Amino acid sequence: MGQILHGSARTTEAVRRAIQHSQESLRVLAKRYGINQKTVAKWKRRTAVKDLPTGPKDARSTTLSIEEEAIVVAFRRHTLLPLDDCLYALQATIPHLTRSSLHRCLQRHEISRLPEVTGEKEPKKKFKTYPIGYFHIDIAEVRTAEGKLYLYVAIDRTSKFAFVQLVTKTGRTSASAFLVALIAAVPYKIHTVLTDNGIQFTFPPRYADGPTATYMTHMFDMRCRENGIEHRLTKIKHPWTNGQVERMNRTIKEATVKRYHYDSHAQLTAHLHDFVDAYNYGRRLKTLRGLTPYEYICKIWATEPKRFKLNPHHQMPGLNTASTVGLANGSGLTWSRRLRGPVQSPKALPSTAPMLRRTARRMAAKGG
Repeated sequence: MGQILHGSARTTEAVRRAIQHSQESLRVLAKRYGINQKTVAKWKRRTAVKDLPTGPKDARSTTLSIEEEAIVVAFRRHTLLPLDDCLYALQATIPHLTRSSLHRCLQRHEISRLPEVTGEKEPKKKFKTYPIGYFHIDIAEVRTAEGKLYLYVAIDRTSKFAFVQLVTKTGRTSASAFLVALIAAVPYKIHTVLTDNGIQFTFPPRYADGPTATYMTHMFDMRCRENGIEHRLTKIKHPWTNGQVERMNRTIKEATVKRYHYDSHAQLTAHLHDFVDAYNYGRRLKTLRGLTPYEYICKIWATEPKRFKLNPHHQMPGLNTASTVGLANGSGLTWSRRLRGPVQSPKALPSTAPMLRRTARRMAAKGG
């Protein structure tokens, strides 16, 4: 490739080289090549014929201070997070930080590329797109000093909204109760759930073609049918088919039981509640183009309100709202951190319908 010169260039690399090797005076060389004597003197002093880079010798950001650049570099080296994750985490501290300024800062400090992971990477397969309301459900075991608990986890395939519940015993009843609680917690219509082939969700394979499957319906399938939900099962011995919720299980465990010791179930419940709230309402996700799951749901509400049972803005967590994470036990009570003591489940609360009817009759009588 030949030399590329800017429009005002008066010398080529060959002319510059000839000037450097010539013993003639500056005046003679300037007259010969039609340039200024200062230009001749400049190239005689240099040992190379390439143009020097333009711009400041010590490159630095025009938008970030030295302290802010130090924060960015230290955060990247400590966390090794991808570019977008670094951006979302640092914007809370540096509001004027943009993606381009962050990338240029990392390039200046030669940490714009993360270390390559050893081994061959499997090509990623794209998920089929679905409207919101497709939930992946799974169960995991967790432990505290008081013993073992079972963690039900559900995550929306599209909005990434997560819902979890701790139970002391797992089975058809607890799985069905979890589905009912999930339906009540989500502001939009659930159209599909994907589970594994555990006995909590379906009959064992040996009963698939017998009278059990012919004349009986699993409790979980009954709840799905009552709410117009399609129940799909993963292929046997293919847990990666339900990979989204498997990854969510890992994320939850890494933030809780794998990092901290819990003396009681209540401690784990409280911390789990805080983590899930922070995830749903504060975690900005690259797959949602920088939105949180809650913000994405509100965005869909603005464009497709027919998919919703109620306005999602009404579910913004407040100081006096009950937790979406609880510990279900045999007494029908759910422990909540936001409300002191055990809070009765909706089934255990007295119905308010008679009171509302009496109030309506009184108002009608007064109006007449």
